[in-house]
Amino acid sequence: MHALPDGTTSAPTTIAVPPSLSLPVIEAAFDRQLHPYWPKCQEKTRAWLLEKRLMPADKVEEYADGLCYTDLMAGYYIGASDEVLQAIADYSAWFFVWDDRHDRDIVHGRPVAWRRLRDRLHTALDFPGAHLHHEDPLVAGFADSVSRLYAFLPRTWNLRFARHFHAVVDAYDREFHNRTHGIVPTVDEYLRLRRLTFAHWIWTDLLEPVAGCEIPDPVRKHPAYRRAALLSQEFAAWYNDLCSLPKEIAGDEVHNLGISLITHEGLTLEQAVVELRNRVEKCITEFIEVEGEALRFADDLADGTVRGKELSAAVRACLSNMRNWFSSVYWFHHESGRYMVDSWDDRSTPPYVNNEAAGEK
Repeated sequence: MHALPDGTTSAPTTIAVPPSLSLPVIEAAFDRQLHPYWPKCQEKTRAWLLEKRLMPADKVEEYADGLCYTDLMAGYYIGASDEVLQAIADYSAWFFVWDDRHDRDIVHGRPVAWRRLRDRLHTALDFPGAHLHHEDPLVAGFADSVSRLYAFLPRTWNLRFARHFHAVVDAYDREFHNRTHGIVPTVDEYLRLRRLTFAHWIWTDLLEPVAGCEIPDPVRKHPAYRRAALLSQEFAAWYNDLCSLPKEIAGDEVHNLGISLITHEGLTLEQAVVELRNRVEKCITEFIEVEGEALRFADDLADGTVRGKELSAAVRACLSNMRNWFSSVYWFHHESGRYMVDSWDDRSTPPYVNNEAAGEK
């Protein structure tokens, strides 16, 4: 049960993982790494959150480091240049703040504020340069982070990223509707929606600037590569559901695989936890199986040409980081203050959020 407080693999410390959440195979077979730039990345993301006014100064001071947002990205995107990792880390921090705003708009009944933000994000995604100084810090911060991400790869990658994130915004809108109307989606409906609200294809897209290469569609859509990518993200989404189930039940949530299983499949809470664990463990097993096939596919790409060698190396780098995602997600959930519900004064109100109707002016 090792964490990495110093940004290395040589100085682990013991973290107590509850038995119901412990995954020995992750701890034994998925070595944890942390990008050497991580300490500087953490410092710069903290400063960026302040500069962009995405969190109040007192919240940044007290909670930003403990939320471990940069740790999550620095454990995933190994091999990234410092500039790429910083852009991804800032974007990831923005994503968590956006998720919190979405949650607070639901909790406090602010549909007008949410719809306004939704529409602004759609527009800023296509024209980020025109929104760098937007009155809503969340829109301006989004435009800044997206502009930086767009600088690394060709326009074709940018358009794909934008298409994928438009779908994420729309999925958040459907979640807003479900939660405000108390609608618990069926298991199948939830699984389809979760792939979007967790932004499966966004985090997968970002593997490419880390590898320094846009991966063409025929390669990205190869069954083994696509399956490995999907399994790494499904693991993360479902393990997140497992870990956040107490928080989300306390907050009268309706969007959690465990809640869908309880509501529509008639499972008890205990049975839902077992089912979630089974699904999480199956993701790990299936990833290990398909990983070998995907690596063989990467070898086949090296056909003696310069382009073939480049694509083979890029696919191998992406697959390596898909593997890193398992350990990074796992330890994040046991180190981040985002999931330490028992330490909150109010189990339904995270202490790091701003409850004001931001962006309403």
